[in-house]
Amino acid sequence: MMRTIAWLRVPLLAMGLCAWVPHICAFELVSAQEMRASLTAAEPLITKAVAVPGAPQIELVHPRLDSPIPSPTAIQLLFVPSTSSPVRPESFKVLYGRLRIDITQRLISAAKVTAEGINVKEASLPKGNHRLLLSVEDIQGRQGIKSLDLEIN
Repeated sequence: MMRTIAWLRVPLLAMGLCAWVPHICAFELVSAQEMRASLTAAEPLITKAVAVPGAPQIELVHPRLDSPIPSPTAIQLLFVPSTSSPVRPESFKVLYGRLRIDITQRLISAAKVTAEGINVKEASLPKGNHRLLLSVEDIQGRQGIKSLDLEIN
């Protein structure tokens, strides 16, 4: 009887651990401390940017920005090159908030950047508002830029 009970505990314990796995897989894209520092910083001066003709475009596939987003969340970006010039994935860059903290390596460590884009399974952000400035270049050096404003609940 004791052996039967012991064997029952193992599957139950395994099921309990599996419930924790999604939370373990998420990585911290932005810390609460970075968020607070960015929110208290002055808005940076930005020159009026004119879109470069033929520059690659960055499209957000996921998450949808029309409502608050849960954390952790998946992030999927699609790079759309011009017909004449492919994207250079190694040029991809992500800056966070008003302080423009470079968080590129955090994303690259969690997902592979390709000429087609990047797909992050689970990124953790603190509750609140966040701004990401994304950029990527093509082989002709033309830079595509996209700003994302995320509300995390």
